[in-house]
Amino acid sequence: MSDSLDRINWPVTTRRLLLRRLEIADAQATWEYRKLPEVQRWITSCADDFPQYLEQFMEARRYACDVAVQLLDAQGRPQLIGTVMVKVKDGWGQREIEDATRGVEAEIGWSLNPEYGGLGYATEAVCGVIDLCFGQLGLRRVIAECFAANEPSWRLMERIGMRREGYSKRDALHRDGQWLDGMGYALLAEEWPARFES
Repeated sequence: MSDSLDRINWPVTTRRLLLRRLEIADAQATWEYRKLPEVQRWITSCADDFPQYLEQFMEARRYACDVAVQLLDAQGRPQLIGTVMVKVKDGWGQREIEDATRGVEAEIGWSLNPEYGGLGYATEAVCGVIDLCFGQLGLRRVIAECFAANEPSWRLMERIGMRREGYSKRDALHRDGQWLDGMGYALLAEEWPARFES
């Protein structure tokens, strides 16, 4: 349901960032930080080189669910520093009412250039995307998942007020061959501060 992001009036600004749809032309900029070992360790897929990465990037328009996170550089030009995934999907409902579950929640995830870590940009970007989910998209629930060992990720979820709803033991196979614990967080629209656009 990546077409759901077409309903947003892009670009969107936060206090320090510009959020917009990720485009094919952004592949090189995202590769520059996603190729780093500390980033590849946690993202869903990694690549050995840019051609392989570009193939993954283009595969089934994977980039279409991502929001580009940009920061203005010293000259006022926007510089891509990360992405936030927004996959709008159906909730669960009993058969007689399942039509009411269509496109009511989103799974989010993020990947940011570690060069910009520790400055609050990830928090600001994710909050901006949640504003969009509960505001312009009118969703009722947002979820996020991560490996339990990815402490910066789940700490961000807790910092912005997401609720831990699950901790699973060794349910996810990491590319290093180990089965790792996982964590799941969620947030309902009524739990989010009323700061998004109506």
